[in-house]
Amino acid sequence: MINDEPVVLTIAGLDPSGGAGIIADIRTFVAFECVPAAALTSITFQNTRGVFGAAHQSADTLRAQIEPILRESNVAAVKTGMLPTAEVVNEVVRFVREAKLPAPVVDPVMNSTSGFQLISHDAFLALKSELLPVARVVTPNIPEAERLTGFRITNPDDMHRAARAVRELGVRAVLLKGGHLSKQSDPAEAIDILDNEGNVTVFRSDWIEGCVLRGTGCTLSSAIAACLGKGMSLEDSVRTAKHYVTAFIRGCSRT
Repeated sequence: MINDEPVVLTIAGLDPSGGAGIIADIRTFVAFECVPAAALTSITFQNTRGVFGAAHQSADTLRAQIEPILRESNVAAVKTGMLPTAEVVNEVVRFVREAKLPAPVVDPVMNSTSGFQLISHDAFLALKSELLPVARVVTPNIPEAERLTGFRITNPDDMHRAARAVRELGVRAVLLKGGHLSKQSDPAEAIDILDNEGNVTVFRSDWIEGCVLRGTGCTLSSAIAACLGKGMSLEDSVRTAKHYVTAFIRGCSRT
């Protein structure tokens, strides 16, 4: 039987505790009725309390994982997460430029919640200069956007300016997530800004107090990729993905 569900590929790190990384991505793809595929960039050593180390994959092992998937399946959408080294970033760029992979949803993972560095300096420079220009959308949080732009973000006006500045790096669209800012300024509201080729959409939702969740960024970017793989517009993909993550957070806050 031919499965008509779209194949969505995550290229990311493994969190063995399951809260983030490719396990969270796969869980999200299945929830959106997509066929999950995954290529490991790094095996991290972590639990719910922190990251204690990592063993990174080479460009050759990454390519060896992806090529058999492409020989068997038409990949409808791609999401990238932890890309720890420049050679891994450049290998992903080669796949996209060779038109073997769709323009990815890039979650620019830089540090774990506990503060462990998940990307080298050279990899960050490659992500900024090489991967963003071939991406469909990049989904930074406030600290990640501050590193990409080089200026502090302390209010919604700064968020608009930062989203535009990140897009001017060459990426088609930027979803700037305001959760970190919301915790500092107005806890009654969470604001995310989508700058899609200059068309700006502001997403507003209630700030939800509750348990501290890991992997919400992974889940959001994976949900966006799943929706894009099903043929939805970027705006509708972001809106649907946000509703999914909000419901997930609400469910956690009630437990």
